[in-house]
Amino acid sequence: MTMLQKTKTFFSALACTGDFFQHFVLLAFRLYFGYNFFLAGYQKFHNIKETAAFFGQLGIPLADAQAYLVASVEMACGILLIVGLASRLAAIPLIITMIVALLTAHSKGAFQIFSNPSAFLSEMPVSYLIVSLVIFVFGAGWFSLDYLFGRFCCKSCKG
Repeated sequence: MTMLQKTKTFFSALACTGDFFQHFVLLAFRLYFGYNFFLAGYQKFHNIKETAAFFGQLGIPLADAQAYLVASVEMACGILLIVGLASRLAAIPLIITMIVALLTAHSKGAFQIFSNPSAFLSEMPVSYLIVSLVIFVFGAGWFSLDYLFGRFCCKSCKG
């Protein structure tokens, strides 16, 4: 076996191993961040007046309605991530919510993305945004209702 063949074999095995563990990482992301999204929404609902007042201080229009909307999105999409149902669809409003959070409540750190990357990365919505983007791009993985429904749908379509 030549050095080139050994290198190809090594990288092929490495890629297969990474592909296998991708599903465990997606599960961990979904469970951890889904639960935390749910908790954040739950806390916003139980302190809805304070949340609306905070949104108002940030200059967010229709602060009362937005507080209910954000709390609902975080709770509902958090549950969807946990069970892995419509994960890519659930990631979209979470991505939007995290971008708005970065531009409003966390703007001081967000606008330092190039001048002080550490300050930007230390903002909590950044990690939630990144995970939401990962789930949107890669889906929920094997350990999800999305995967089970996908297998069922594909089997029935093939006959």
